[in-house]
Amino acid sequence: MGKYYEYLHTVGFEETNIVGNVYYVNYLRWQGRCREMFLKERAPEVLADLQDDLKLFTLKVDCEFFAEITAFSELSIRMRLQELAQTQVEFSFDYVRLDPDGTEVLIARGRQRIACMRGPNTRTVPSRVPDALARALEPYAS
Repeated sequence: MGKYYEYLHTVGFEETNIVGNVYYVNYLRWQGRCREMFLKERAPEVLADLQDDLKLFTLKVDCEFFAEITAFSELSIRMRLQELAQTQVEFSFDYVRLDPDGTEVLIARGRQRIACMRGPNTRTVPSRVPDALARALEPYAS
């Protein structure tokens, strides 16, 4: 399946619902966190560009669930580059439960599509994916 960027996470009580399962919205939150940590670790130049006038607009997010997890589950959120277009990027995410015995269980799979934009908020227009981001994503193409 190719190389992936990995964000490790331990589920906390605050991420579960009254029944004890992880509340679905957290999976989307973890996609965003994985993407942010990728930028911090692999493309810090893009973070500087975000302080200027680059904007990353999330256009579409989805997640398909295969198994439930609970508090203190250990997760690996694995991000891959699905598609790199002129102004947009699509990522895929595998949510893998890491069991104490070394077993890995795919519990969910998601996608996220973002658009690169520039300009003031009243006149934001599509912009090419920054070269630094494209370069950082190359190793993670699926």
